Amino acid sequence: MFSQVRTTITCLFLLLALPGCSSWFGDAFIEPEVRLVKVDVIKAKLLEQQFSLRFRIDNPNAAELPIRRLSYAVQLNGTPLAEGESSQWFNVPARGHHEFEVPVRTNLWRHLKGIVKALEDPGRPIRYSLRGEVKTGLLFGRSVHLQRNGEIIPGDHIPE
Repeated sequence: MFSQVRTTITCLFLLLALPGCSSWFGDAFIEPEVRLVKVDVIKAKLLEQQFSLRFRIDNPNAAELPIRRLSYAVQLNGTPLAEGESSQWFNVPARGHHEFEVPVRTNLWRHLKGIVKALEDPGRPIRYSLRGEVKTGLLFGRSVHLQRNGEIIPGDHIPE
C-alpha cells in the first residue's frame, strides 16, 4: 500500500513538473538581438592594432537570459578586421539589455593598401559585416546565430 502511494505521488510530481521543463524547449523562447554598437581604437601601431568592440544584447523574453560565450568575425569592405571569442559569463535581465566590451588585437599590415584606399574619400561608405554565434543557457542552452551587414561613413567618425 505504501509503495502505491509513493508511486502515485512521484507520478503526480512528474506530471506537474513537465510544463516547466517544456518551456526550456518550447516556442516561447524569442531569440535575443545582438548588435555591435561601437568600435574604439585603443592603440594603433604599425604591426599591431588594439580595438575594443562594444556589443549589446537585447533580451525580449520574460525570463533572465544567461550568456556563456560569443564568437564573432568583423569585416570592413571584405577585409577581416577581427575574429575571436569572448567567454565572459553574464545574465541579461528579462525584457532588458546588457552591454559588454571585447578587447581585440589584430595586425592589419597585410591589408593596409585596401584600408588606405577605402579611407581616401571619407564621404564614401565602407561596407561592414558582423557574423557570430551566442551561446545561451546553463545546462540546456541554445545557439543564436547572428549576421549583420551595413555601411559606415568614415568622415562621420574622423575628428577634424
